[in-house]
Amino acid sequence: QVQLVESGGGLVQAGGSLRLSCTASGIIFSISVMGWYRQAPGKQRELVAAVTIGGSTNYADSVKDRFTISRDNAKNAAYLQMNSLKPEDTAVYYCNILYRSNTYWGQGTQVTVSS
Repeated sequence: QVQLVESGGGLVQAGGSLRLSCTASGIIFSISVMGWYRQAPGKQRELVAAVTIGGSTNYADSVKDRFTISRDNAKNAAYLQMNSLKPEDTAVYYCNILYRSNTYWGQGTQVTVSS
């Protein structure tokens, strides 16, 4: 059974940094894509960043040049380094993977940026 566990969320002042981590268990084969989504109150869930097994990355325009996604294939882990955080980055952040044609989600971790 595939499970995703996220960590690293919290409360930070504007301009600060946080690093989110996501570890997948129950994995036997390679994970095609690992990504982070976020959902703010009253808004739809949106893609923040994603990275393929080959290392290609994709970012939302709103986070380019501030956030960096990375992955460790040996650990089945993904990371999101978030710098220069803004109040509008406040949301629940979800880890997401595409594994053997199925999509899996983590439970989410809260990120709150105070002004």
